[in-house]
Amino acid sequence: MDLKLRDVAQLLDVSEDTVRRWISNSKIPYYRLNQQYRFSRSEIESWVLNCRQKEEFSPFSEEGKSRLGTHQFGLYRAIHKGGVYFDVEGDTKEEVIRASVQRIATDLHLDAEVITELLLDREKLMPTALSNGIAVPHTRDFLLEESFDVVAVVFPKKPIEYGALDGRPVHTLFFLFACDDKRHLHLLAKLAHLSSTPENISLLKRHLEKPQLLEEIKGWEMSLKPREVSHV
Repeated sequence: MDLKLRDVAQLLDVSEDTVRRWISNSKIPYYRLNQQYRFSRSEIESWVLNCRQKEEFSPFSEEGKSRLGTHQFGLYRAIHKGGVYFDVEGDTKEEVIRASVQRIATDLHLDAEVITELLLDREKLMPTALSNGIAVPHTRDFLLEESFDVVAVVFPKKPIEYGALDGRPVHTLFFLFACDDKRHLHLLAKLAHLSSTPENISLLKRHLEKPQLLEEIKGWEMSLKPREVSHV
């Protein structure tokens, strides 16, 4: 258990009282150790990815207004720094990840072998597929040394089996490389939110070129409105 209550509140950009409310309602995974709350970083990460279905936490809630200023176009900027890759070959998840990283690492001047192994190790713990054919390969064991985040969008040549909970093959992958834990979690939550609407899924299936995709992502982020905090 590597996180304290204060750490979780800071990572999620919410108050400690909000985290306590989630705890009292059993809405967030936690443990008690020596009369103190403790949290697993990997479980919190998985919770952020999955809680959009229950609306237990959102980076777009009323309490999230403070971070919309700096994070509102976070996904747009991250994709702008990354890239869009088409027709990536591979018959399996592992093959597509390896082929994708070879191209991404070259553009970002990263060690492809190291990144690939970290991503595959993360997949062994739990598939990073969301739903509706979207996956977000990432690893919390690697943070960019730069001051910006990177998201690379990959369209495989054909949809691939990914171990998604809804059983659907994956047609779009967002490779996420963040520069700190808080922004990592925020982008995970935003990508989960993006994949939750039929309109966005239809958009991604069009396999737009980078300039057109960036315009659509920017418009979507502009449309996000803070809503009242759900008192779950």
